[in-house]
Amino acid sequence: MGQGESRDPPAPLDLNPLPDELLALILSWVPGRALVTRCRLVCRRWRDLIDGPTVWRLQGERRPGLGATLAAARSGIAQWFEHWPAKPRVVSSVLEGATYRPGVKSREFCHWLVQYGGHGWQVEENRCPVEGAPAQTCFVSSFDWCAKSQLVDLLKEGLWEELLDTYQPEIYISDWWGARQDCGCEYSICVKLLAANRSTVIAEFQANPDPIQQWNDQQYHQVSYRFRQYGRGVRYVHFLHKGKDTHFWAGHYGARITNSTVMVKLS
Repeated sequence: MGQGESRDPPAPLDLNPLPDELLALILSWVPGRALVTRCRLVCRRWRDLIDGPTVWRLQGERRPGLGATLAAARSGIAQWFEHWPAKPRVVSSVLEGATYRPGVKSREFCHWLVQYGGHGWQVEENRCPVEGAPAQTCFVSSFDWCAKSQLVDLLKEGLWEELLDTYQPEIYISDWWGARQDCGCEYSICVKLLAANRSTVIAEFQANPDPIQQWNDQQYHQVSYRFRQYGRGVRYVHFLHKGKDTHFWAGHYGARITNSTVMVKLS
């Protein structure tokens, strides 16, 4: 019996000589997740085509309706949870923070810009669990206002200008806050959508819930908001919250804040 002839693997197809119109047509048949996570990284030309409207419009024409077009771009979802030591990465990343490591202060507030009041912030374990939270730890404020903030760069997180400006995907924010059973607290939150210069505010949400009274059930309360149809130019999310106790007690008896979330949703 003779041996079968060996065959060399076919040479990879070079698409670069194709005009932009034909290349965009070919790319439009690629699933949305692969377009963003693989094809967009091939070269600058491919990135510019995928960032533009043509590829997505062609997909939408084959699957009518804006929902289908957005579904094709679903890999642009970016989500941030308050959970350390997970590190930011494209598509999924973190409003980083609370890890309970007694005696290790230098990394507890990684990525937060912190403003101290009274005796400052402290990281503790939750007294009551928050269902679904990736970490059961919380930031505890003191007898004067303690504030902290993060600035989320949406472009660095894998989104792009055309997507933000044309489709204006929903930007969802959420925060959980509560008090010790034996001490009341106050809490406040302010989230801003900022332009590229980081100073122009395009949209803003603020909440100042009624204080929690002393001798409460220690349960956490959620504050959430959905930014929709916010206009063109959004490039950053500035997330700030603060808290204090209502009895001016020395130590850390103020608002307990956990599971802070920012999510960009394409659906």
